[in-house]
Amino acid sequence: MKTAGRFRFQPLTPDRWEDFEQLFGPRGACAGCWCTWWRQPRAEFERNKGEKNKRTMKRLVEGGEIPGILAYREAEPVGWCSVAPRESFSVLARSRSLKPIDTQPVWSVVCFFIRKDCRRQGLSVALLRAAAQYVRSRGGRLLEGYPVISRQGAMPDAFAWTGLAPAFYRAGFTDCAQPSATRRIVRLKVG
Repeated sequence: MKTAGRFRFQPLTPDRWEDFEQLFGPRGACAGCWCTWWRQPRAEFERNKGEKNKRTMKRLVEGGEIPGILAYREAEPVGWCSVAPRESFSVLARSRSLKPIDTQPVWSVVCFFIRKDCRRQGLSVALLRAAAQYVRSRGGRLLEGYPVISRQGAMPDAFAWTGLAPAFYRAGFTDCAQPSATRRIVRLKVG
């Protein structure tokens, strides 16, 4: 896949599972999530925190689904962007605030995880552009995101896992809906 500056991007496939494990570390990124928060009912996610969520994601990848894009600096995995067709994320289907805004088929960007030493270097924007390229290569036409708007300046990194709106705007996304004062639904035409 594409490179951006000193980063290159690859879809998460079974042969890159160990890179995903390395990036997410023993804690599974944020408290054992293993990027399954959007994919399972809340009670199930809570019960599965840690190893069970890791196994859930590994089964998904081994089953042939590509749940997102890894970013590399040289040979090291340094970033993650979860991107897939909207219907892959059961939490979105149940969300009142992030309900579909129309009937068009969309792909969704739901999560980022960037290694601490690579944050604030434009990697979120680069990951969004790589995600758009990937969606286009898979025949997708619209890419949607659900970024947060920080009302008080800097936001703790742990609260920015769906991405910050300025990164989406820099990657070419535009506002489509404002479900709350701190959340946007943004889209990018990719096809």
